[in-house]
Amino acid sequence: MKKLMVLVLSLIMALSFLCSASAESADLLSQIKERGYIIIATEGDWAPWTFHNEANELVGLDVELGTAIAQYLGVEARFEETNWDSILQGVDSGRFDIACNGVGYTETRAEKYYFSTPYVYTHKVLVVRGDNESIHSFEDLQGKKTANTASSTYAAIAEEYGATVTGVDALVDTLQLVLQGRVDATINSQVTINDYMLAHPEANIKVVAEGPGEPVAIPVRKAADTETLLAAINEALDALLTNGTISEISTRYFNGLDLTRAPEE
Repeated sequence: MKKLMVLVLSLIMALSFLCSASAESADLLSQIKERGYIIIATEGDWAPWTFHNEANELVGLDVELGTAIAQYLGVEARFEETNWDSILQGVDSGRFDIACNGVGYTETRAEKYYFSTPYVYTHKVLVVRGDNESIHSFEDLQGKKTANTASSTYAAIAEEYGATVTGVDALVDTLQLVLQGRVDATINSQVTINDYMLAHPEANIKVVAEGPGEPVAIPVRKAADTETLLAAINEALDALLTNGTISEISTRYFNGLDLTRAPEE
């Protein structure tokens, strides 16, 4: 009897271990479906991508997109707001499953993260104070001071043109530094600056140059257990692009612009 009890207990322990190991080894998509929600990182203060409306509700193109992807996966979308510099770090550490925050695809980022199919394509603009007559092009940034979130592609672009970048946390901080004359310029998303200027027509800023931006996509932690999630997100984006959902959202948030087509199209 004792031997039988020992055998039964050993089998129970073995089964428990196997179940635990199986749960731990389950891919991220399976974990998301099991828990019933996907954790999405976003800033919440970068209109029109992700921001709070007058009722303090989190809205924006990326909020609607993240919600639509979650619905496609059959789970709830849970957004966690954080500053830009913490978004990719949080995806990398597993704190967030994905990020929906106008994240531009770059080859450098692609070395560390998987990226989904692009869902929109941005353009970049160079912004200065209204009375600035020394900057008319990106090349004029040589030796000048700019402001941007430190790990953004816009900061990297400014540095490539020879500017010294002051790190900030949000767009409003960036433009305040420009308005106060503490920096000479900033580079940002065209639709973001357009949205700001429509909301603040009195703001003493102007756009002096425009240029091609980058494809915007969803970053996922690069690992074997995230490949099925990436494939599912691409399926969702393909469906949402095909049925016109993303075009409609883009037009609504980007003041009539449908940015789902690549510039060469």
